[in-house]
Amino acid sequence: MFVRTWNSAKLQQLQQLYQSGLSMREVGIHLNTSLGSIAHTMQRYQIPRRAAEQTKHIAYQRSPQSFTSIHVLSHKHEQLKIAGLMLYWAEGAKRGKVVDLANANSDMIQMFCAFLRVIYRVTPKRLRVYLYCHSIEQIPEHIAYWSTLTGIPQSQFTKPYVKENNHRKHSIMPHGLVHIRYADKRLHDLILFEIHALFTRLVCQVTQAVNEAGL
Repeated sequence: MFVRTWNSAKLQQLQQLYQSGLSMREVGIHLNTSLGSIAHTMQRYQIPRRAAEQTKHIAYQRSPQSFTSIHVLSHKHEQLKIAGLMLYWAEGAKRGKVVDLANANSDMIQMFCAFLRVIYRVTPKRLRVYLYCHSIEQIPEHIAYWSTLTGIPQSQFTKPYVKENNHRKHSIMPHGLVHIRYADKRLHDLILFEIHALFTRLVCQVTQAVNEAGL
């Protein structure tokens, strides 16, 4: 049965539900009335609606995370986390919404993949690899190499970028260069936050060591 009369108590409840972050459809479900009735009532009683950007932000905040951050770490995992944060600090993308680390060193790429999988337990299917190389003929070989190394299926490799006729770069990067990407702004922001926390902690430790040494 739909609500057909809107007394002050019902209007206040509607406004509180909407301001809590619920959509108009969800408010209607709570009040056992239709979406059209909610929209009409809000317009009639001049209850302000959220801007589209604010609605999008609320939906984003309420959406489930694609990763799980581990808070209690063993010594071994703590070392991996520090190594991963410092690696991203040096080589990772700081702007945008995507976790993106680029490197041609296989050990660094392996470490970063382990960092994402172990420390943040990312969703494997969301990992992407973007290959940068200098020979179109070697693309299948390069993709096979990085897929085996990272454990990321070739189907999750995006279209590669090829810049030919650079023999010097080819010798430096025999397997090309790869970007390990994970599109999740919350993870991107969390990694940057934890890098800042690590930096602050290291600065304090260095300052203390300098003071103790009397330098």
